Amino acid sequence: MSWNAKYAVGILLTFILLAAVMLYVFPVIYFITGVKAFTPANFSYTRIALWTVLGLIFFYNIFIEKNPFLIWKEKKYTTLFYIQAVIALYLTCSFGGAFLNLIIQLLTHEGMSSKLVQISSVFRNNYLLIIFTCLTAGAVEELLMRGYIQPRIEKIYNSPYAAIVGSAALFGILHSTYGTIGQVLVPFFIGIVFAFFYKKYSNIKILIICHFMYDFVSMMVMNFMDIKHLSAF
Repeated sequence: MSWNAKYAVGILLTFILLAAVMLYVFPVIYFITGVKAFTPANFSYTRIALWTVLGLIFFYNIFIEKNPFLIWKEKKYTTLFYIQAVIALYLTCSFGGAFLNLIIQLLTHEGMSSKLVQISSVFRNNYLLIIFTCLTAGAVEELLMRGYIQPRIEKIYNSPYAAIVGSAALFGILHSTYGTIGQVLVPFFIGIVFAFFYKKYSNIKILIICHFMYDFVSMMVMNFMDIKHLSAF
């Protein structure tokens, strides 16, 4: 099997496994635990499932691809650069995402994601779960979507732009389970920003930190807001 074929299978496997977790993990957890409710414990199991996907892709990489998981060698930067990069990425994603959400609201008048409302209730004052969830999103999603998928798409198509758009599109599609247009387009926008950064600076750690920070701030805001005000947020 050629390298491109191995990379293509790896990308497809990653997407299928992540999609399966997003779509079917709750019914499976309900069946195993016997607790058919959206509880903190059940939600934490879904995050463990995401770590399991990352582990499976690591195994695929080790035994099938037999190449470094991160094809692009990590570049080292100063502490000041880390701080500046995280702040710049966070502000870009926050203000850009807010503006995009505003446009979507004006054009579609779509309501609040019912899944997001459920999540907000589960996380209420559960700070350990918030941290675990944000850490999972930051590490698993960045290692898979940017660290693993993006460079391999570029290798297959010999195009950095195909890799940037392709990885961002997959990132957006995987968020479609939230059930709103905004929950697809905003992650797609963030995916574009992160993919451009990764292509230019080749440092996944900065993206993991920024992703964690973005989700953590968002969830803390949700934690201290009433459910009825979440749609405005």
